[in-house]
Amino acid sequence: MLQSPLLVLQDSLKRESGSKVQHANIQASKAVADIVRTTLGPRSMLKMLLDAGGGIVVTNDGNAILRELDLAHPAAKSMIELSRTQDEEVGDGTTSVIVLAGEMLHVAKAFIDKDYHPTIICRAYNKALEDAIAVLDKIAMSIDLKDRAMMLGLIKSCIGTKFTSQFGDLIADLALDATTTVGVDLGQGLREVDIKKYIKVEKVPGGQLEDSKVLKGVMINKDVIVPGKMRRKIVNPRIILLDCPLEYKKGENQTNAELVREEDWSILLKMEEEYIESLCVQILKFKPDLVITEKGLSDLACHYLSKAGVSAFRRLRKTDNNRIARACGAVIVNRPDELQESDVGTGAGLFEVKKIGDEFFAYIVDCKDPKACTVLLRGASKDLLNEVERNLQDAMAVARNIIKNPKLVPGGGAAELTVSAALKQKSSSIEGIEKWPYEAAAVAFEAIPRTLAQNCGVNVIRTMTALQGKHANGENAWIGIDGNTGVISDMKERKIWDAYNVKEQTFKTAIEAACMLLRIDDIVSGIKKKQAPGAGQAPKPKVETEGDADNEQILPD
Repeated sequence: MLQSPLLVLQDSLKRESGSKVQHANIQASKAVADIVRTTLGPRSMLKMLLDAGGGIVVTNDGNAILRELDLAHPAAKSMIELSRTQDEEVGDGTTSVIVLAGEMLHVAKAFIDKDYHPTIICRAYNKALEDAIAVLDKIAMSIDLKDRAMMLGLIKSCIGTKFTSQFGDLIADLALDATTTVGVDLGQGLREVDIKKYIKVEKVPGGQLEDSKVLKGVMINKDVIVPGKMRRKIVNPRIILLDCPLEYKKGENQTNAELVREEDWSILLKMEEEYIESLCVQILKFKPDLVITEKGLSDLACHYLSKAGVSAFRRLRKTDNNRIARACGAVIVNRPDELQESDVGTGAGLFEVKKIGDEFFAYIVDCKDPKACTVLLRGASKDLLNEVERNLQDAMAVARNIIKNPKLVPGGGAAELTVSAALKQKSSSIEGIEKWPYEAAAVAFEAIPRTLAQNCGVNVIRTMTALQGKHANGENAWIGIDGNTGVISDMKERKIWDAYNVKEQTFKTAIEAACMLLRIDDIVSGIKKKQAPGAGQAPKPKVETEGDADNEQILPD
């Protein structure tokens, strides 16, 4: 009897459906949230992770922790993806978004048990999100970007939860200097800050963390090609950047040259030499002091350049070349014969090669108006430097967010409590069955201040009751919990703030992800289970050949 194709498909696919799946998703999401819950706030715990390469990572950054996890459940995987999205979009709030999404799903569990349709829950959640953003807009406070003390205070409060908060203003200073350097005005009051492309973080083990600084220019881990003949220090250098090799072109496919006479060989060599010499003459016409190319540079070209007193670098990374171009005002040229005077970079004040430890580093610094920079980090060990770099990336992301949208909301769980109180108040005016999930979403927002209180080691129930009491009558939206001491205080006085962008993104990502996971009612897995080691493999069918036919062997049925 023939089986229907549908039955065959169902046999080959492992399938779960209905509320079972929703419960499994909620459980998986809750498990992921519980992993990072203890890393929220300034008094949070650290996690020690073994990465894929066998190295050790010690961090309390939500994204860095979840990135190293290898979870099998698809819902858990999508939760980890949330943290990565948050990190790419705004660079902060990676732990908050996971905790909040986990809580949103946890409170929805009661409604799934009561046979509420997931669409109704999602509709209530989306309404709650709209109202939450409206409350945030109401309590947000604009700031002046020129007020450096205010900006530093904000960055410090955002990275106060990180490991490097013990080093005081250092990281905040570095982040603010770097982001203000690379900011570009787009007009109409808009500013673009690309921290990925134009800020390079160079980690050099050794020295003290206090030696870290932002260079007004670029630093690359290279030495000049011929150290004895080329200058290692040039004041106000003229810089030419190339994207082409200064060596003889190799044939694209196999090229055969037939030489009949002995002189032909020397003519061939001479042609190569003349070609390289013509390239160098075209470059030297512009009297450069420094030539940098992304491709190769032959010994002969080195000879011509060093003879003219020009220092040269070869095989530079494309990204480094772009940064040098932005810092000194040069233009990257593809062919030497297209060079113009306007392509020469004259914005750098000093070129110098220094030796740090065993390695040489080339500095192109003291630039007039650099639009790219390098942050030089020094520290005792590699692990420390890696953690400092992670925290610096977060701090720079916060600075970028403020430059893009200069608005603040209170930190320390105050914003969440204000939103929660406002939503609870509004839930009484909502009619129909959506009222209960809407109220549950309001309660879920309290997960952030509750977790902060837990991580401080204070009495959670008393603290939360006191906070809810203060927010219920709407006396002050800025009352929150001080993450260091666990004391209820005014966030404005304590200077504990959050960037509006970060908070808005956290709420949006968490609620949208919770809605997405609730609407999944079927998990179909087409992955075949791997056979246990040592299990006998199925015998392969024997294929008849001509030789077998002669021996009259019959194939097994």
